[in-house]
Amino acid sequence: MANGPMDRRAFGEHPDRPHPRFEGQGAEYTGRYVVLLDPSNQESGLNALRSSADIASVERVRGTDVENVAELLERPDVSVHFEELGAAVVEVRPEQRHALVTTAERESSIIAAEPERKVYAFPVTAPTQAPTEFYPAYRSDEDVVGRHSRAEMAAAQGPAWDEQSCTWGLQAIRAQLSQLTGRDVKIAVLDTGVDTDHPDFAGRIEATASFVPGEPVKDGHGHGTHCIGTAAGPAHPQQGPRYGVACEARILAGKVLNNQGSGTDGQILAGLAWAVAHGAKVISMSLGAPVQPGELFPQTYEKLAQRALERGTVIVAAAGNESHRPTDVRPVGRPANCPSILAVGAVDKAIRTPFFSNGAINGRGGEVDIAAPGWQVFSAKPGGGQQEMSGTSMATPHVAGVLALLAQANPDASAMELWNALQAGAYPLMQSTKDVGAGLLQAP
Repeated sequence: MANGPMDRRAFGEHPDRPHPRFEGQGAEYTGRYVVLLDPSNQESGLNALRSSADIASVERVRGTDVENVAELLERPDVSVHFEELGAAVVEVRPEQRHALVTTAERESSIIAAEPERKVYAFPVTAPTQAPTEFYPAYRSDEDVVGRHSRAEMAAAQGPAWDEQSCTWGLQAIRAQLSQLTGRDVKIAVLDTGVDTDHPDFAGRIEATASFVPGEPVKDGHGHGTHCIGTAAGPAHPQQGPRYGVACEARILAGKVLNNQGSGTDGQILAGLAWAVAHGAKVISMSLGAPVQPGELFPQTYEKLAQRALERGTVIVAAAGNESHRPTDVRPVGRPANCPSILAVGAVDKAIRTPFFSNGAINGRGGEVDIAAPGWQVFSAKPGGGQQEMSGTSMATPHVAGVLALLAQANPDASAMELWNALQAGAYPLMQSTKDVGAGLLQAP
């Protein structure tokens, strides 16, 4: 610890009270702050916060440090410094919050200081609108005709999907036709954990870690296991159709959401540090929090995503499910609304935008970058077998899997080159780019 011990009660008062500047916006805050530091001058920023805002004593953790991180994040007498990320989750007494914000604004060694928010998994559990089982017409411009034959386009409008051998989602993105498998590419899924005993994942899980206090990595929710299955399930599951995109990728399962499907920014930061330290080429996050129209993207996540791209890692996140189309389209949630995080919208079995999928209504940083299958998606469930889920959560791991295929095919490509290749290979759709970005995800 850099500081001496402090009274737990002093830093535990009103832990769930939001910062007064942010009340009434429908967001949930923990009472802590996420502070982004200048990577070359981190200690100076922390020292400034110690002296001016009397922050709780600082514990430094590295991405390879799994033990006790969850417990540290829960303690009200400790601030946690993720040194490799250049970020900290800071405990501060309510009366010192203003001092923290003004110090952050003044100190050049502090890039941003934002209230820590609660985050949630993004499944749709009770759909109120059933899509049809057929493709719509695609936009038939010259570029589309050049890459896809008219026969393919006509066939795409055919009858219901035959899912005996593989799921409709894999067929829609042409994953079953790809010769690539994502062999040895590491995909990190930060979610509700994983069923480590699932027979379809045998020998495939590279590492696991839980950043949720009191809960092992075992998935007591189902959301994380489902997402991992979509991204990296096997070519030949023990039962049912194939459902995984990158069937030979290596799996990193980080539990950042509890068994009720909720977590905090601090837990996500811990998962990001762990995933990067373990060499993840892709980080998939089917989670987030809603934002309001006009709300800016979080600077902390944006800077961390930029740093990840520079290190060779693409972060993919779900756009969110708060919309009630056609009358109410909600903005892309956070952290997917960051320009340097690849935001994924959903399509249904008719390759239409489903009622729940959020859209690009907040300008820079609020775009949807690509769309993928997110309706009635079959994938792995805890205890073995498969289950069906819907949401942009289900679309996101399809994208993570395709990025792994691209990384296998282009081992020397930078993270940004993989991002660009992913979007360049998308199938253009009739919908607005505000809803589907570059178009429908396609496997190389």
